[in-house]
Amino acid sequence: MNNKISIRFFDDREVRAVWDEENSKWWFSIVDIVAAITDSPRPRVYWGTLKNRLKTKNSQLYSKCIQLKLVSADGKKYATDCFSQDDIIEVVKTIPSKKSIEFLDWFTYSDNSIDGKSKTKAYALFESSLIDSIEIGTTKGLQQIHAYLFGGLYDFAGQIRQKNISKNGFRFAAAQYLDNTLKQLEQMPEETFEQMADKYVEMNIAHPFMEGNGRSTRIWFDLMLKKNLKKCVDWSKIGKKDYINAMTQSPQDSMEIKNLLKKALTNKIKSREMFMKGIDYSYYYEED
Repeated sequence: MNNKISIRFFDDREVRAVWDEENSKWWFSIVDIVAAITDSPRPRVYWGTLKNRLKTKNSQLYSKCIQLKLVSADGKKYATDCFSQDDIIEVVKTIPSKKSIEFLDWFTYSDNSIDGKSKTKAYALFESSLIDSIEIGTTKGLQQIHAYLFGGLYDFAGQIRQKNISKNGFRFAAAQYLDNTLKQLEQMPEETFEQMADKYVEMNIAHPFMEGNGRSTRIWFDLMLKKNLKKCVDWSKIGKKDYINAMTQSPQDSMEIKNLLKKALTNKIKSREMFMKGIDYSYYYEED
């Protein structure tokens, strides 16, 4: 079984999956799905009861369940009951929940949007030769990342914006001064975590692209950490609401985002699983 993993989000709940290279299909954690659609306080017990029911009825679904080791919230791997994508659909139909139909609509949706295609490219970046040639901590390096993620999707991929933009009432760096702003930002030191976090916050304020800034800049920040500290961020340790609130207040006070990032540091810089998980969370932060 390949160690390519993915985390999808239904109703702000994690649904873990692992890729089966040999059979070219995903396997999904049924306990995660039970937790998401039933809101049961004990999803493992709930699934255990349902599993026994399938066994008693000699259901073919029972024999299609396999156990795979997936990373849990405590960072350790545990044997987890999983079903393939086709079988998940049949299992969910047996769960008496008002959310079952909503979940199936979400689960069977084919994401051919710009974000969906960009996310696929972001996954591939880990094994791309580009990742070793990206300039660390420079505007050019960030442009390289943005061009890779959004090339063919936006006509401005990798290009510094020429227009002013704002979000939720906050106006990012003025376009007419953006070149100078980015030159000054490049000169900021990046020897310590505090310095790199400051640089990350300032790049977010600059917001050099029309779209796709957060997704590109989080990868850019991780590459700085990997080079200078031999660490990266385990983004799954930072909740969406906490991240957005901290980044919103960072132009005035960056202490909260720094605390969140520092607590989430890990030395698993060569872990494909950690990279993939980071991409999942990074794109999740951008969902409305």
